Amino acid sequence: MRLKQYQVDAFASRVFEGNPAAVCGLERWLDDALMQAIAEENNLAETAFFVPAGEGFELRWFTPVAEVDLCGHATLAAAHVLFEHLGYAQPVITFSTRSGDLRVQRQGAQLAMDFPAIPASACAAPEALVAGLGRQPLEVLAADDYLAVFASEAEVRAITPNHGWLSTLDLRGVIVSAPGDAVDFVSRFFAPKYGIPEDPVTGSAHCILTPYWAARLGENGARTNFSARQVSKRGGNLGCTLQGERVVLSGSAITVMECELRFAT
Repeated sequence: MRLKQYQVDAFASRVFEGNPAAVCGLERWLDDALMQAIAEENNLAETAFFVPAGEGFELRWFTPVAEVDLCGHATLAAAHVLFEHLGYAQPVITFSTRSGDLRVQRQGAQLAMDFPAIPASACAAPEALVAGLGRQPLEVLAADDYLAVFASEAEVRAITPNHGWLSTLDLRGVIVSAPGDAVDFVSRFFAPKYGIPEDPVTGSAHCILTPYWAARLGENGARTNFSARQVSKRGGNLGCTLQGERVVLSGSAITVMECELRFAT
């Protein structure tokens, strides 16, 4: 069997920035174990697979070790492939996923993704989180991931995580965040138990970050648009807009590689 695959840098305006994702368009679903094996072979944070479904597509995401419920950067990458390489002519793509319908719209050079907002609730800081980050956050909240908030961008950049401690936590991963020096807020994301020691740019984390910072910076709901940067080694910029129970995340993407996978089924 031969399968066309693309590698795309998401939330990037030039190659070797942002977050790389592999994208495979399928006519029908492969066996789950085979898709997991392809993701393990790619050894990227995410590999996205999609199949046609009605007027849109079904979309699934795999890390090197597990399938996940939501992934922003690989959704952006999949939309980029459909628009730029596969001739998708409509202005909006609808993906059916484990997290419901996700819509991606072309807006000039950028793509805007309509995702669910995921508010986080305050919680006590787990001992493993503090040990894993090597410092005490100002506050800790929990949703799909833990959110640890610090006072400054410099503190976020200075964290050297202990992945052994962080991998023992019960949630998917840990977001660390603070007000930004040149943007509204910055973040980093660690998910070692999912095979991702540090994710370069994490769209799904901004479904949690956007409602949090809107409450902190939004002046009683008067402001809903925010600029964000994930300050990993590669880094990436996102536009974040809170629209009620939805979050619109915008960014650009660029293709780095096209290849052909060859395997027996």
